[in-house]
Amino acid sequence: MPKLRVGVFMGGKSIEKEVSFNSGRTVCDHLDTTRYEVIPIYQTSCGTLYLLPWKFLHRGKTSDFEHRLEQEAQLIIWDQLSAQIDFMYIAMHGRYAEDGILQGTLELLGIPYLGSSRLASALCMDKIKVKKMLAYHGIRVPKDIIIMPQKLLCHTQSTLTALLAKKKISPPWIIKPHNEGSSIGITVEHNPEKLLSSIQTACYVHPEKPQAAIVEEYLSGMEFSCITLFDYRNQKLLPLIPTEIVPDTDSDFFNYEQKYMPGRAMKYTPPRCTQETIKKIQQTCMKITQLLEIKTLSRIDGFVTPDNEIIIIDPNSFSGLAPSSFLFREAAEIGISHSQLINHLIETDLAHYGILKTIEQEEKKKRVATMKKKIQVGVLMGGASHEKEISLESGRNVLFKLSPQKYEVIPIFIDKSMKLYQLTQAQLVKNSTVEIEQELRKNQLITWQSLKVSFDFIFIGLHGGAGENGSVQGMLEMLGIPYNGSSVFASALCMDKYKTAQFLQASGFAVPAQIFITHEKWHKNQNEMLAAITKTLSAPFIVKPHDDGCSVMVSKARNEKELIAHIKHLFKQGKKAVLIEEYLSGTELTVGVIGNEEPRALPPSQAVIRSDILSIEEKFLPGAGENQTPAPLSKKTILLVQRTMEQIYRAVGCSGYARIDCFYQSAQESPTGKERIVTIEINTLPGLTPATCIFHQAAEIGLKPMEFIDRIVQLGLDTHRSRPVAPPTLKKTALIQPLSI
Repeated sequence: MPKLRVGVFMGGKSIEKEVSFNSGRTVCDHLDTTRYEVIPIYQTSCGTLYLLPWKFLHRGKTSDFEHRLEQEAQLIIWDQLSAQIDFMYIAMHGRYAEDGILQGTLELLGIPYLGSSRLASALCMDKIKVKKMLAYHGIRVPKDIIIMPQKLLCHTQSTLTALLAKKKISPPWIIKPHNEGSSIGITVEHNPEKLLSSIQTACYVHPEKPQAAIVEEYLSGMEFSCITLFDYRNQKLLPLIPTEIVPDTDSDFFNYEQKYMPGRAMKYTPPRCTQETIKKIQQTCMKITQLLEIKTLSRIDGFVTPDNEIIIIDPNSFSGLAPSSFLFREAAEIGISHSQLINHLIETDLAHYGILKTIEQEEKKKRVATMKKKIQVGVLMGGASHEKEISLESGRNVLFKLSPQKYEVIPIFIDKSMKLYQLTQAQLVKNSTVEIEQELRKNQLITWQSLKVSFDFIFIGLHGGAGENGSVQGMLEMLGIPYNGSSVFASALCMDKYKTAQFLQASGFAVPAQIFITHEKWHKNQNEMLAAITKTLSAPFIVKPHDDGCSVMVSKARNEKELIAHIKHLFKQGKKAVLIEEYLSGTELTVGVIGNEEPRALPPSQAVIRSDILSIEEKFLPGAGENQTPAPLSKKTILLVQRTMEQIYRAVGCSGYARIDCFYQSAQESPTGKERIVTIEINTLPGLTPATCIFHQAAEIGLKPMEFIDRIVQLGLDTHRSRPVAPPTLKKTALIQPLSI
């Protein structure tokens, strides 16, 4: 029996297409490929359908590849869809996907799909109609007034405040579009004078689709989100443990950036309330799920008021699928992993359509027991550096993408004291390292020494600090455990940007002009240091730590006054030294390199930045950054960049993989009058978050993320092959014995 062809539908015509693309990637990464043939399907903003090449799947933003679809992807029409797939896994959000339109289309074509029906989807998407339905059935919803876009000109500040006063809705007010999700278009307004402007923003957040705005009362109490699944084997609803949401202190509400940026906002699963309140939330959410006839899963958002009443703000027939989303973290509380959850969702609807039974019967016939030993891998994440939140994202992404058929993988968290803890599934999906550290227990503590006994390989998912500067590498070398990435020397050298520049310059490579200033010298004679800087460099200046990555604390100083302020800021952050660099013109590139003795540079990416410096949000927030891969340069220039990166990789002794950041300057841009490559920094443990650049680049040469990470492990094993791993007789299970306290 051939595999079931599962289309994963992403992108779309809504303004949530970036979130949808992120969800679609997660589904594709975790669907069981031994059972299903996964077929990514992308819809553009204008509605055109393409079979999405896998090389585009792990881009950070849809604009990174949309311009290439016409030439490099297979165009399909709706009428051809039933010939391409047997089932549709809907990973789209917002209009045309969660509002019944896609569901109706698929039903017309006779294609089974995941999730709720046309009516339930359409009702949940319309915040006005669904509130009426809930209120009719005795479920509390926020008080509101509705403003239609065509009536905006009829309103003034006084008429609006009069309407709100009549409903006893006092400021501040929540203003939201009635037909969008992901907190898009939502504002909190304290000032009556700005109320009309905020309503206009909500009405026209989708310029082509004007919509009604809802002005709601601002609720206080505990904000929550609660997932309810359907247990198809026992034919009953399964409410998960709800999550408490605590927005950032400088924010009035849980906005888009806090939802999707690593480490933002605080989320507590379970919530910090009584078991009675948790049960009350779950019962309310199950009632709503049944009332609205939501199938497969629901996500209900609301508040528990100070008088312990439940007020519902947003019922959803679908949920986002970012790695630390509510869906995954709540499922983890009952021991369900990402892959298990995604496969459970599809099984729920396959069972509903009568397809699952046939698949399971065929699998039972073909199932052959295998005794092949899996490679035991520990994945390190967290750490003590400023990059620990990105490390958490990288580490768990690696863990999710190491093939379960080949590897037995255990997550290991490193706290700020560099102590090791074996994580539970529930802890692994927490939103931030702060949340994880709050839940660590002494019985989870393990020793560095125990790693040698328990693992064949350690995957370092750390960034910055001791994880990338050779310290962790030194410990693993001492213990004789194979690991990913470069040696102690290359790690230590590349972590020090100033020493790296000196080494590269001594090896004949171009680097930016630099001045290195220590905290001691600056405070001893600030004027002398300033004179040295201005003698060597001219404004503007790049000011950065010499030992951090991920754009942490990097800034541009346009003049001497800003230069002084930026230097002082870094010293106040505890930095012992500051690096001042010339501001380079040209094309900024980042280039992944993979290999040991014979490295291969991947196609370079150009970062399209909004301001002077590539921000951490542009690197890691879905839809915020844009990368062109390959960079829009001639084939000859790309080849020059790649060969230079390979030479640099060999010169510093990198192994496994790395990412090198540089500028390409044409003859006209270069102060030498000749084209050149100016190297900025070398990252020996580059980020491996779901949409990171190195995955885009690897996909260009045919390596999917799971294959790319597998290659990194194999390169690490090859590097350390001369030092055998612990004999099988000494091996324990990868479930490490805790350290006795």
